[in-house]
Amino acid sequence: MRHEITGTTLPVLTLTLEAGETVLAETDRLSWMTSNVAMRTTTATGGSSGFFGAIGRALGGGGLFMTEFTAEGGEALVAFAATVPGNIIETRVGAGRGYLIHRHGFLAGAPTLALGVGVQQSLGAGVFGGEGFVLQHLTGEGTAFIELGGEIVSYDLTAGQDLLVHPGHVGMFEESVSFEITTVRGVKNMIFGGDGLFLAHLSGPGKVWLQTLTPSKLAHALRPYLPTGEHR
Repeated sequence: MRHEITGTTLPVLTLTLEAGETVLAETDRLSWMTSNVAMRTTTATGGSSGFFGAIGRALGGGGLFMTEFTAEGGEALVAFAATVPGNIIETRVGAGRGYLIHRHGFLAGAPTLALGVGVQQSLGAGVFGGEGFVLQHLTGEGTAFIELGGEIVSYDLTAGQDLLVHPGHVGMFEESVSFEITTVRGVKNMIFGGDGLFLAHLSGPGKVWLQTLTPSKLAHALRPYLPTGEHR
């Protein structure tokens, strides 16, 4: 499988598949493909053996169904465009090298990858943590392509080194990184600060990728320009 990521603000991932080769993607992510690509939408993929196994994947922000794209009769092409302004990055998943990613971060990848729900270390805070507190846990074996919003800022955290991050800005991090949701310090900060009540506490060792654009902030910026439903 060969890949090319083109574009800047709204990039597109183009994959060239050899005959018989398959790529896995979330549903509703296809942009275009050649006519010799066969599509198979099922719950029994992405690390799940069936419907009930797919429920965990859905809790992580993915869908109950995923789609496999397979090249038939020769080389084929399939493309997936970004849904928000940002970046598409390639990463390698393997034994002991899994990732937690924001709930809509997985774009496409090898059919040997598995998607599940990220486990919260602080469940009570996690339930009320707002945007970004539900994560996808990406494991298995193979290449994955992740969509992150806006620009990307990465940190290599050493053991004991930590960051407090607005949950929506958490794009992806290695599974060796400790993660929990904590409250903003100070009553005035919580009530009048305008930054929400919760922060993600990330502790090393491991690499963290932060995204500068969150879907909620994009929606907030566009809201004044959207129709209100009122008729003039």
